[in-house]
Amino acid sequence: MSVLTLSALALLAFGWFIYAYYVYDWLFPEATYTELWSASDAVALGLILALGLMGAIIVGWRLAQNVVRPLKSIAKAVRAIAGGDFSARAETIHSPFGEAESLIADFNAMAARLENAEIELRYSNSAIAHELRTPLTILRGRLQGLADGVFTPAPEIYRRLLAHVEDLARIVEDLRVLGLSNAGQLELKLDRVDLAEEVDAVTASVDQDLSGSGIILKRDLGRAITFADRARIRQVLFAVLDNVCRYAPKSTVVIQTRQTRDRVFLRCSDSGPGLPRGSENRAFERFWRAEESRARVSGGSGLGLSVVQAIARAHGGDATVANDNGGTSIEIWLPAAT
Repeated sequence: MSVLTLSALALLAFGWFIYAYYVYDWLFPEATYTELWSASDAVALGLILALGLMGAIIVGWRLAQNVVRPLKSIAKAVRAIAGGDFSARAETIHSPFGEAESLIADFNAMAARLENAEIELRYSNSAIAHELRTPLTILRGRLQGLADGVFTPAPEIYRRLLAHVEDLARIVEDLRVLGLSNAGQLELKLDRVDLAEEVDAVTASVDQDLSGSGIILKRDLGRAITFADRARIRQVLFAVLDNVCRYAPKSTVVIQTRQTRDRVFLRCSDSGPGLPRGSENRAFERFWRAEESRARVSGGSGLGLSVVQAIARAHGGDATVANDNGGTSIEIWLPAAT
C-alpha cells in the first residue's frame, strides 16, 4: 500500500510537470504566460487526478482480491465445519502474500486435528460402552442368579464379582486420568524420586503375580533421579508390568533404569511374541489391542499404555514402544533432576 500511495503521488507530480512544460505549450502556442489558473489548467489537473485515482483503484482492487480470496476460501470451510462437516478444508490459493498461504495451511492443519479428535471421540464413546457392557452384563447376571436362588452364595462367587468390580474401577480410573491429561489438568505432586528405588518397590509387590505368569524378571538398575509424582510413577510401573503379564507370559523381562545429563530412562523389555510389524505407533491408542480376541479374554481394556504415555507427557517426558529382538520394549523418559 505504501508503494501504491507513492506511485500515485509520483504520477500526479510527473503528469503535472509534463502538462506545464510540454502539453500546455503544444495546446496553446499563442497564449501569454499568467500565474492565474485557467479552465484548461483545472481540466488538465482533473484528468491527471482521474488517471492517478483510476490506476490506484485498479491496483488496489487487484491487491484486495489477493487478500480476500484466501479469506473467502477459509470462510467457506469454516461454515462447513460449523455445520458438522469436519472433512472440509480451505482451498489452497497461491498468493503473492506468503501470510495468506501460511494462514490456509495452519487452518487446514487445525481442521485435520479437529477431524481426528471427532473420530477419536466417536470411537472412544463406542469403545467405552463396549468395555463397560461386558463386566456389567456379567455382574447383573450373577447378581440376578443369586437373587433368584439359581446360584448358591459362596466365597468364590463373591470373589469373582469383586474382580469384575475392580475391572470396572480400573477402567473408570484410566479414563479419568486420560481425560485430565487431555485437558492439561492432571495434578502432580512432584518430589525427588529415584526410578531405581521405585522399580524395586513395585516389582517386590508384584513378584508373586510375575512368578504365577511364568515370568523371569531381571533388574539392571542405575541411579535415575527426577522430580515426579511418586504415586503416578508407580501407576506407570504397575501398568507396564500388568501389560507384560497379560501379553508376554512365560517370558524373560529385563527392567533397566539409566540417567543422562538431562534425562532419566526406564526401559522394560520382554522376550514375548512382540507387536505385529508396523503397529508400534498404534500401541498407545486408546482401546487398541494387538490381538482383539486374546486380549479380551485376558481382561485387558487397551488403556494401560495410553495411561503410561499420558503420565509421562504430563511430567514433560514421553513413552515409546518398539519390537526388540522378537519381544516388546517399552521406554519411558523423564527430565532429570537438576
